[in-house]
Amino acid sequence: MKVLVSDNLGEVGIKMFQEAQGIDVDVKTGLAPEELKAIIGEYDALVIRSATKVTEDLLDAAVNLKVVGRAGIGLDNVDIPAATSRGVVVMNTPTGNVITTAEHAIAMMMSLTRHIPAATASLKGGRWEKKSLAGRELYKKTLGLIGYGKIGAIVADRARGLKMRVVVYDPYVTPEKIQNDGFEPLTLEELYKQADYITVHVPKMKTTAGLLNKDAFEQMKNGVMIINCARGGIVNEADLYEAIVAGKVGGAALDVFETEPPGQLPLLELDKVICTPHLGASTMEAQTNVAVMVAQQIIDYLTTGTIVNAVNVPSVTGEVLEKVGPYLKLAEQLGALQAQLIKGAPREMIIEYYGDFKGVDLSPVTTALLKGLLAPMVKEVVNFVNAHVLANQRGIKVTETTIAAHKEYTYLITAKLVTTEGENVVSGTIFGKEDTRVVRINTFRLEMIPLGHMALIYNQDIPGSIGEIGTCLGKHNINIARMQVGQEEGGDRNIIFLCTDTPIPSDVVAELRGLKTVKNVTPLEF
Repeated sequence: MKVLVSDNLGEVGIKMFQEAQGIDVDVKTGLAPEELKAIIGEYDALVIRSATKVTEDLLDAAVNLKVVGRAGIGLDNVDIPAATSRGVVVMNTPTGNVITTAEHAIAMMMSLTRHIPAATASLKGGRWEKKSLAGRELYKKTLGLIGYGKIGAIVADRARGLKMRVVVYDPYVTPEKIQNDGFEPLTLEELYKQADYITVHVPKMKTTAGLLNKDAFEQMKNGVMIINCARGGIVNEADLYEAIVAGKVGGAALDVFETEPPGQLPLLELDKVICTPHLGASTMEAQTNVAVMVAQQIIDYLTTGTIVNAVNVPSVTGEVLEKVGPYLKLAEQLGALQAQLIKGAPREMIIEYYGDFKGVDLSPVTTALLKGLLAPMVKEVVNFVNAHVLANQRGIKVTETTIAAHKEYTYLITAKLVTTEGENVVSGTIFGKEDTRVVRINTFRLEMIPLGHMALIYNQDIPGSIGEIGTCLGKHNINIARMQVGQEEGGDRNIIFLCTDTPIPSDVVAELRGLKTVKNVTPLEF
């Protein structure tokens, strides 16, 4: 497996890749987009920070890419829908730099309040300007947080230690949660009216781009201070400039910008604006944390399939993978079986899980079943990332039910596929610790090992019928490696599964179908 590190990454992370068995790592930072596009097809994994842009165009060229790992939180430089549709896992490291970023927001707020950058420049310039550089206290001031995720919550806690009143707006966090943490939930409009300081802790997306604009500033208290250590573009820079010049906004502390680096930006010429070059996550501790985390996550995914901190597929920890691993295999086999039995266009997949799975997340098992179903049907490469997307695109409804117990099996997975021409039901279980078995196909009960070149044969349950099938195959030098027979419940037919050393040619399949006792023959591959 080949890993490309295209942005600066802590040496500890690079060393982890170098020491991982079966992984080769290349470090090539500062590449132009066309240079990166020219080589990306060689790599299974890409490690980035904020500089590399993972566009749809780049992903088209990344024919072997399996995972993108962001050493940090923000993923606005990654086209996540395009990655998902191509089966590429996108991971970040959401906890690696949260303390560092939160502390930077607090530092920016205090520096802005006490004019520390201006005072430093003044004193170094030989001036002693105590009166003009007088600040104010944070004590008992109101801090308004927009966003109450991991970083926002830490900022709130640190502000509480400064004896500030903390008010919070986050439409995705319940007011009860905010209140239980000891803070006040407000609407965005109420926050604007009450806050002396406003700090932003939300991702940049359609709903947050330009959130703090002219209309927002007009609703705020006179002299409000703005802090943004989240993402550039959440604060409208032109509107902020006008609000500061007009005296509405008392000052701003910015770590991020719409364009980075910002170049000649009028906003930065204002004395009431302090700024840093996207240093929110730039501490030795944070760089080490995110480097270790992203390296470990990618190594685990490439070597064991474990998914952690993915934004476009449910995370599967090693512990969960250990519990559901055999069922992932079984589910994919059941899906593949359905795909080969199908008649008509699929409309709905109904999945029933029998047994006490003790709260284990079974969504990866459902994804595995869809992967097995769709792989023979579509042109795209189907994997655990894009299976749900492809099913949705094809109008396949997926429903899941968990049932505490089955009268015969400790654990059982039943998959019912409804199509435009009818339905098929297949069930499977695990024998021992990891041996998969198909135990039901429609009305037939059996114990089939889904492995290798196979043929599903419906035949009359009369003496000599199995012998005819064996004679036909023997005549063509096709060896039967394994045979399993199941009986129809309340019927007069058998279902025979033959596993052969080589695939059965189409002319031999036609000859088998011509036997008097044979009703149908369906070649299968697992």
